[in-house]
Amino acid sequence: MKTTQEQLLDLTLTLQASGLNQGSSGNCSIRHPDGFYITPSGLNPNVMTIDDMVFMDFKGVIQSNQNPAREPSSEWRFHHDILKSRKDANVVIHTHSTFATTLSLFRKDIPAFHYMIAVAGGNSIRCSTYQLFGTQALSDAALIALNERKACLLANHGMIVIGLDIEDALKITYEIERLCEQYCHALQMGLPTILSDEEMKEVIARFKSYGNWDKSEL
Repeated sequence: MKTTQEQLLDLTLTLQASGLNQGSSGNCSIRHPDGFYITPSGLNPNVMTIDDMVFMDFKGVIQSNQNPAREPSSEWRFHHDILKSRKDANVVIHTHSTFATTLSLFRKDIPAFHYMIAVAGGNSIRCSTYQLFGTQALSDAALIALNERKACLLANHGMIVIGLDIEDALKITYEIERLCEQYCHALQMGLPTILSDEEMKEVIARFKSYGNWDKSEL
């Protein structure tokens, strides 16, 4: 079985290979007893090793750093705050993916133009207020946008996804980016028809009966 550091490196490389992140953009973390492992600041995944992963406790203090030259991602604050406050989150993914970032520039929520919006946990994908990267203000804004949600956009920045495990978090991340791409295309033709709150309640209820939703079935 792979260590948490190995899993985190694999996740980072997967995000890079899929194009969801490029270069040193974005970051991710995985819960571990008494804290979490997070990717290092300013390092391309292609040169990362497991020794570059940083372990922090829930007081925001670095507890283990095999490579003293590495600092945790500048966005460690929202990883810390999400994992500390959300018991349903064991993995946090932050990307600067093309379509999610494009929509974040407009600082608007993504409405229920497609029923799969429910993968984010509600009838919309919220967009947080704009805050400077790496700040507590950004973390506070992210937590508000993620309230009762599994994903959100960060204004003029990108997206955040949380999951029960790596597979869950990746699945949601891929789906959110695909929804953002579809919404971008739809807006080129006009304003799409939005599903009502009642229609989305039915979708969300149906999702619960599927358990861990399967895109091939939905």
